[in-house]
Amino acid sequence: MKHALHFVSGLLFAAGLVISGMANPHKVIAFLDVTGGKWDPSLAFVMVGAIGSFALLNQLIHRREKPVFEGKLPGRRSDTGVSPRLLGGAALFGLGWGLSGVCPGPALADVSTLRPEVFAYLATMVVGMVIAQRGFGMDEPKQEAAAPAEAEAEPASSVS
Repeated sequence: MKHALHFVSGLLFAAGLVISGMANPHKVIAFLDVTGGKWDPSLAFVMVGAIGSFALLNQLIHRREKPVFEGKLPGRRSDTGVSPRLLGGAALFGLGWGLSGVCPGPALADVSTLRPEVFAYLATMVVGMVIAQRGFGMDEPKQEAAAPAEAEAEPASSVS
């Protein structure tokens, strides 16, 4: 059931990207071209809708005691601030998106077009991911802090 839900979620996401125009590099580049005279603001509505949907669903999900199916609910984001690593990653992501007009999600949806430039983009994206993992330690799992209730439940160790 879990895999079927993931598959249906992915299909819904891909359909949304295609219907909204986010999978069309020309539309994305027209959105990013605010000074060229051919600016297309329609993707701003897509982003506002996505942010609003996320904000609402995130609040509803975190009010639940447990997930609908199985597993555990994701934790809240930390308020540790913005790190130089985060800024660098965001800048590289934005630079790649702006130069190519393709975002990774829509690029996966574009695989169905069988266009060579889509496969070239995905190949370079994978190379970049490998460089980030191997070169910058991005493959190391984050250390999760124990929840306060779990920390209190553990017996204190005593030295004899």
